[in-house]
Amino acid sequence: MTPQEALQRTEAALLRQVPLGFAKGNLLMPLCRAEGKLWAAVAHEDGLFALRELARRMQLQPQPLWLSPQEVKELINQAYGQLGSAQEVMEDLRDEDLSSVATQFESPTDIMELTEEAPIIRLLNALLKQAVKERASDIHIEPFERELEIRLRVDGMLRKVLSPPKLIQDALVSRVKVMARLDIAERRLPQDGRMRLLIAGRDIDVRVSVLPTIHGERVVMRLLDRRAGLLSMQQLGMDKAVMEAFQALLSRPNGIILVTGPTGSGKTTTLYAALRRVHSEDKNIITVEDPVEYELKGVGQMQVNPRVGLTFASGLRAILRQDPDVVMVGEIRDLETAQIATQASLTGHLVLSTLHTNDAAGAITRLLDIGVEPYLVASSLLGVLAQRLLRLLCPECKEPYPAQEAEAQYVKARQLYRPRGCPRCGHTGYLGRTGVFELLLISPAVRELIVAKADAKAIHAQALQEGLVPLREHALTKVSQGLTSLQEALRVVQKEHAQV
Repeated sequence: MTPQEALQRTEAALLRQVPLGFAKGNLLMPLCRAEGKLWAAVAHEDGLFALRELARRMQLQPQPLWLSPQEVKELINQAYGQLGSAQEVMEDLRDEDLSSVATQFESPTDIMELTEEAPIIRLLNALLKQAVKERASDIHIEPFERELEIRLRVDGMLRKVLSPPKLIQDALVSRVKVMARLDIAERRLPQDGRMRLLIAGRDIDVRVSVLPTIHGERVVMRLLDRRAGLLSMQQLGMDKAVMEAFQALLSRPNGIILVTGPTGSGKTTTLYAALRRVHSEDKNIITVEDPVEYELKGVGQMQVNPRVGLTFASGLRAILRQDPDVVMVGEIRDLETAQIATQASLTGHLVLSTLHTNDAAGAITRLLDIGVEPYLVASSLLGVLAQRLLRLLCPECKEPYPAQEAEAQYVKARQLYRPRGCPRCGHTGYLGRTGVFELLLISPAVRELIVAKADAKAIHAQALQEGLVPLREHALTKVSQGLTSLQEALRVVQKEHAQV
């Protein structure tokens, strides 16, 4: 067997015999057993000594494969990250006395004394590990009258992964609370917490929300990968014209730039990419967010705390006394915040923020609806970027087919692609997401419409005359490029399509 063949033949059964702590501590990655030899990647003499001891116990000959320490670490993280799905751990639990598992948490003291081998701890650890491996953004633990369901949100879509016995519901929720430093004795009120984990070498920030329902406490855990969460402008999925126009707005010294879309459409990711674009040593950038999702180097970030009176409005007012050049407000929710942001933009600050509206023109009418004077909106607003997220077809298994006659009304391409499903994409046919955008620039003609209190339809029509590419057209362009399916594009922008 060649070294390359050994690297490609990692044995799951062998990994289960070698604890992760032992492998990391000795920088030893067990690979496979073949021809009476135990193959393993090692980085230094300690790893070689550990390999010899392992091989002696298995009555095999040690066969080291020398790699750099970084290469061995990456192999360990990748291989051990594939082990122990939540379903496998659940199968192990079925052989145990579930009544004893369910009563492990008699008091807060008892739970702190549990070891890492406790069944509930193993189940939750496996669930977190599986969620990270499958690129899930959220874990939902949902209690119903007679059952307990666990679902993962991957690429914006929820799917069921586990149905543990209802009996262990309280124990599982209590374990989550302990990890998030919440009160496990309080079951009548909603609670919010967070925890920070290292899973397969990745730094994961987990935001936890616990909500009491009639059938028990419901838990949602949002997973934020600190390393993968920050994207550059080029990685967002904008076409060249939109990116150049958006970057031109970011170079302006003052004014308001808004990013709009529903919850989960990637607005915060776009704002972070914009902040990274404008960041430089000669600029003072401060944000007020709810919550701070990712830490940006060189940016002052503040998290709102309504319990002590720190709201978006009060935080923004305080920020303006810090002599900022660029200000980012997580969301404009009320008239007070909108007015302060508007005044800040008129006094020499570049202000970035978000609104929950369906399209770019709707953001303008939303500002007017909450009470901002039309002349202030017209003079301060630079542009509005509306966005959605589209699932990308898996490059390993996407399937070409000739476009049907009914599909020709949407795209001109003769050949389209559809999802098929393979192990790499979890048999969904989709892998990853990209953004679709429309950028409305505030031209003199649009300003006149704003001052005249025109509705969103009139503003949208004027923007179309001036070259606005709507969300629907951008989504269909990605279909023609073979990046996604027509069904996915219409699913995401069907409302906009219905309005056209």
